[in-house]
Amino acid sequence: MKTSRPLLLFVALACIGLLAFALYLQIVERMQPCPLCVIQRYAFAAIALVCLVFAVMPRGTAPVGAGLAMLFALGGAGTAGWHLWVKAHPEVSCGIDPLETSLNTIPTAKLFPLLFNADGLCATPYDPILGLSIPQWSLAWFVGMALVLGWVAFKRRS
Repeated sequence: MKTSRPLLLFVALACIGLLAFALYLQIVERMQPCPLCVIQRYAFAAIALVCLVFAVMPRGTAPVGAGLAMLFALGGAGTAGWHLWVKAHPEVSCGIDPLETSLNTIPTAKLFPLLFNADGLCATPYDPILGLSIPQWSLAWFVGMALVLGWVAFKRRS
């Protein structure tokens, strides 16, 4: 039980680091985020927020927070999987994506446009990072986080 809080903090810091890296790619490398990228950013932000909140709450609530964050991780994994499918079938994404218009009207996109404003196309081919595309990296991180969070949520209590 004593490992729950550090794991929640580790997952939250990993999410914050991934969001910072996304901003680096956007600002420095000029990789514009597509609507599916932005949805994945929302998932990382939600995981970080839930993990931070439940890391400071009483110890008994950690499994609930880990379970909730795991749901966001699974949603992010599903989004990353869909993103990979769109990249494999570029004819699906052409022109302005209707999802982009919807996402850009959400209040968080207005408050934090640098992080949550979708400007790119989902099928845009960017160079891989260490051999993997950005959605592949996202999928790997989401699955890893879901496993860690699932362990915290469902491990036996003594």
